[in-house]
Amino acid sequence: MNVQRFFIPLLIIAVLWGAWRALGWAGVAVAAGGLLMWLLLHFTRLMTVVKRAANRPIGWVGSAVMLNVKLKPGVSLMHVIALTKALGERLSEEGAQPEIYRWTDNGGSSVTATFAHGRLVQWEMHRPADPGEAAPSQD
Repeated sequence: MNVQRFFIPLLIIAVLWGAWRALGWAGVAVAAGGLLMWLLLHFTRLMTVVKRAANRPIGWVGSAVMLNVKLKPGVSLMHVIALTKALGERLSEEGAQPEIYRWTDNGGSSVTATFAHGRLVQWEMHRPADPGEAAPSQD
């Protein structure tokens, strides 16, 4: 059960009720203005992330190694898209849980991330086999 689904609306109602008790309609107007500003800030961040991601190829990242280092369990998909500045290549079915995405760099290394309900639960880095190590010389 996602606690944020219930906690945030209850918090908003509590703020509006507290503003009403303290200052009446003027307090509700101030609180509503503050809540609207908070909503607009989040919307602006979302649009900025999506705008940056729209200018990049799907599933591409500058460095898969650096992405692997920066990932932490529990971060949102939007946070990972902001880190990579690109949408991930979807590996799971549309609407299926968990969602699986992959980001690949120019060297062929990739990070495959699994998201459950929009939160990162696990990730795995894949590196291509080095041709020098895979085929030993036959001298």
